[in-house]
Amino acid sequence: MAQTDAEIQRQKEMQQAEELLFSGKQELGYAKGLFLGNFVADWVMPYPRLTESQASELTSALADVREMLDRELDSDWIDAHADIPSDLIRGLAQTGVLGMTAPREFGGRGFSQMQYCKVLEEIGSRDASVSVFTNAHHSIGVRALLLFGTKEQQARWLPPLVSGEQLAAFALTEENAGSDAANVQMTATPTEDGSAYILNGRKRYITNVDIANVLTVMARTPVPDKPGKDAITAFLVTKDMPGFHMINGRMAKLGIRGTATATFELRDVRVPRENILGKLGKGLRVALTVLDFGRTTFGACCTGAAKRCLRMAIEHANTRQQFKKTLGSFDLVKKKIAGMAADAYAMEAMTMVTASLIDRGLEDYMIETAMLKVFTTERLWEAVNETFQIHGGAAYFDDNPLGRILRDARINQIGEGSNEVLTSFIALVGMRGPGMEFKEIYDTVMSLGVGRMGKAWMAGKSRLNATFRPPNVPVRSESLRGFAGQLSRLIWRFNLAVNRALVVYREPVLDMQLIQERIAGAAMELFASSCALSRWDAELQARTGNGQSAHDFTAPEYFLRKSIRRARHFLAGLNENDDRVMLAAANAALQSR
Repeated sequence: MAQTDAEIQRQKEMQQAEELLFSGKQELGYAKGLFLGNFVADWVMPYPRLTESQASELTSALADVREMLDRELDSDWIDAHADIPSDLIRGLAQTGVLGMTAPREFGGRGFSQMQYCKVLEEIGSRDASVSVFTNAHHSIGVRALLLFGTKEQQARWLPPLVSGEQLAAFALTEENAGSDAANVQMTATPTEDGSAYILNGRKRYITNVDIANVLTVMARTPVPDKPGKDAITAFLVTKDMPGFHMINGRMAKLGIRGTATATFELRDVRVPRENILGKLGKGLRVALTVLDFGRTTFGACCTGAAKRCLRMAIEHANTRQQFKKTLGSFDLVKKKIAGMAADAYAMEAMTMVTASLIDRGLEDYMIETAMLKVFTTERLWEAVNETFQIHGGAAYFDDNPLGRILRDARINQIGEGSNEVLTSFIALVGMRGPGMEFKEIYDTVMSLGVGRMGKAWMAGKSRLNATFRPPNVPVRSESLRGFAGQLSRLIWRFNLAVNRALVVYREPVLDMQLIQERIAGAAMELFASSCALSRWDAELQARTGNGQSAHDFTAPEYFLRKSIRRARHFLAGLNENDDRVMLAAANAALQSR
């Protein structure tokens, strides 16, 4: 039977995803372990800590950054003038922020990702425009050179970028390419002698372009010796190249107004072959790898902003009086503050654990960074909303910073991969492991091939072990073993739910986003709970190890109780839901005039 166009396109997309995500060695990390019913403890436990020298370096750097921000940062001015002052950018350069993780040989601080995340947490607590500017320059701009640049490229480009003499931008997004990163349409055609590429196309929503000197640009290049086939390649482009046209250097926006968000066009721009970043045709891997690093600092910035909201909520609740009581006396206000405190605790724990995966040189943590981004951006939005509500009518006026904070926070659920796309990504990539094991068993049974029996036996053994044996969650504190047991049983239940979804829905589950959302939601809660439990365990051990009694740890306890309950809710929704009626109502509305 001939394949339909839709089926051919689906096979093409799946092949591209396979080539992109699964061509390298696959290791069983924390997230992929969850989907197989395992608890890969050494990815989250013990809780990561900085060495004494790293902690000392960080303390000094944070003091410098805070002093500089106190002196140079005026968030109201940035918001009103839609610009970040050059003195502030110079201050970020002088305090090392613009090259914090770059090696010292290039003028950088040589900081770890964990150290850098703590600096970004501080900046994120102050101003979202400044944190987004910094992320665009360093976390995805400079970082692309650090990860994929040749020695010659790094020697040429890094010193001025690290010193702040030049600024960087990362250009991926187009009219039909954003979360769908593989749909880049900008072209790069090789010259006859192969010494350069001619770039044509338009990019939009690109941060820093108006003030940047060096851009990492994604464009489609022909695949050598494969006529008609193309792939995405990353190029280093400078704005002084003939044919570079700025369409709109500073697009007016709802929030993060200080960032220079631009649309630009390349018209027959000649880019030397030596400006290819990474390998020819591997630009999408460059983009997604760099975004993994950016999402950890994204999480750090959101954590800092959430902590600021919590501080603002507490201060207002303790001073504002209604009905002869402070707002903090009312249980419904206490509920909001408790939720923010619990979430901020977990957000910080998730950020540090995920950053530590990078620092340890582990590979294949794309699911963890995606979970961190979705979780922290959603929790920050809730924190902003709750703080807004606690402040009441006062939050609605321009003399209160909450209006700006609310506008700034809204982009987080869209930028660096929309949360909806990342949610499906988490579920689909996570389910691939158990799905392949089931496929191995099924193919062996159907073909009765002797050569496949060994693989099928191992796959079946793995499935049986996960089905009958909840994993061990090794906490050291006696008082936390009850939570460890709950988490263990929940991971076991999650694995059963994933197995059932694969057996019941099989390949159609690839298009069932409501199922994906529940599976990803449960996985995110399990990751958040594991990180919070790991942090709590480490803090309890540190207290008792120093001869001190454990202080009040109600925030992590409240978080774990809520998170475990939410995970159970997601799993229950796989079997009992209103999806059919909801989809019918949506279809009726979409078809109405």
